[in-house]
Parts: sequence; C-alpha cells; structure tokens
Amino acid sequence: MTLNPLTPLAGRAALVTGVSRRIGIGFAITRRLAQLGAAVCIQHYIPYDASQPWGADPGGIEALLTELRTETGGRIEAISADLRDPAAPAHVIDAAYQHFGALDVLVCNHAYSTMGTLEEMTAEQIDAHLQINVRGSLLLTQAYAARHDDARPGGRVILMTSGQHLGPMPGELAYVASKGALHQLTQSLSAHLVRRGITVNTVNPGATDTGYASPDLLAAGRAANPQGRWGMPDDAARLIGWLATDDAQWITGQVINSNGGGW
Repeated sequence: MTLNPLTPLAGRAALVTGVSRRIGIGFAITRRLAQLGAAVCIQHYIPYDASQPWGADPGGIEALLTELRTETGGRIEAISADLRDPAAPAHVIDAAYQHFGALDVLVCNHAYSTMGTLEEMTAEQIDAHLQINVRGSLLLTQAYAARHDDARPGGRVILMTSGQHLGPMPGELAYVASKGALHQLTQSLSAHLVRRGITVNTVNPGATDTGYASPDLLAAGRAANPQGRWGMPDDAARLIGWLATDDAQWITGQVINSNGGGW
C-alpha cells in the first residue's frame, strides 16, 4: 500500500483521552492526528475541569468538536467517561469500535492532578491519582490490546508522564507517584505487545502552557528554559503524531522528553 505522505494515518483510527479544553494538549494531539488522516474518538470528563481553578472550556464539548471538524475536515467523535470508574476504560474502547470498527492508536493523555506536599496529601488524593492515571491507563491498554486486529499496521500505545524523573516535584507527590508508575511500565508493556506489531512509548511534554500557570510561574518557566519559552500543546502533538505513523515503527519502549532542553 502506498501512503500519502501528507496523510500517513489515512484509514486508521485513534482514541485520545483527556480532551476537554481547546487550550489543552489533548486537543492539539487530536487535531494533529486528524490532520495526518486518522479518524479520532476523544474521551472527556467535563466535571473534572469544571472543578479546577482553570475551569472547563467555555464552549463545552460541542465547541471542541466543531472546531476540530472544521479545521481538519476529519471524522471526530466523542464520549464522556469518568476514568475513576473501573468499568469506564473498556466502555471507552467499545465506543471507539462502535464508531470506527477498528482502533489502531491509543493515546492515554488524561491526567488527574492536585497539589499536595508530604504533609498535605490525603489517602483519598493518592487513591484518585492511582485510579485515574495508572489504573485507567492500564485498563485502557488492556482493553485496546484485547480487541486489536494484529493484521492491521500501525498498532500504537502512547502514554504520558511528567518531569518527575528529571527534577524534584515535592509539591505534587501523589501526581509524581502516578506518573512515575507509567514511566516504569513503558518498557514492560512494550516487551509484551511488540511481537503483535504494537509499539508502546511514553511522552513527557515538559512544562506546557495550557492556561493553568500564573503570570509569575510563566515568567519563571521562560527564564529557566534554555529556549526561553514554555512548551505549547502543538510541541507534544507533533511528536505524538509522528510516533503514530509508520516512520516511528522502530521506536518502542522509550520515554521521550519533549521539553525544549528543560525539565
């Protein structure tokens, strides 16, 4: 089969979790995959964003879908699911199959994050981070692998970590524990799935401007980064889009830092 170099993912289907704000990394990933030709199902859970200081997208999920479909001309579908529910991952994978009949690329972009030092964190916070970030990602991968058609090319699982392996994050210990677990799972998941033609890689997008940082934090981040800026959602999206293509079929079991040389 000859692939169009402009749309190397044509005929393939992807699922991206954690897509609920147009300023977010998940939105940028979805847009990139659709631009590369993939049909994309997005998972969202608006109540989580609504409970955070940055708030939910003012236009709601319909605004995201309209913008994505208009910009890319691609097929974009959506499902709401709370990944703290242990039944939700299989339900999300089922929804992608109902829409597309197949699923080639899984991007576990969702993240539960709250601040908390050693003295501040609670058992409930620890459990929530592990349930959503770790258990949710593992069960999504399990459900994806159980239904994946290994005769199809381009099997991909892409996880998301943070910068906990590059520098201390003492104010986010529960989050660090959950993201560190995904980091350490990467090579083992890859070894289990690679003979089926499924690669597994993890991306650390570094400090990314998704609307949560205060002006002082933004200034500090620019001063600390060798390139003098924060990451933008498209920085991670370009890498993830490439990892989903056949050009990256030899890359697996890796944790890749997309952070402009910072952490």
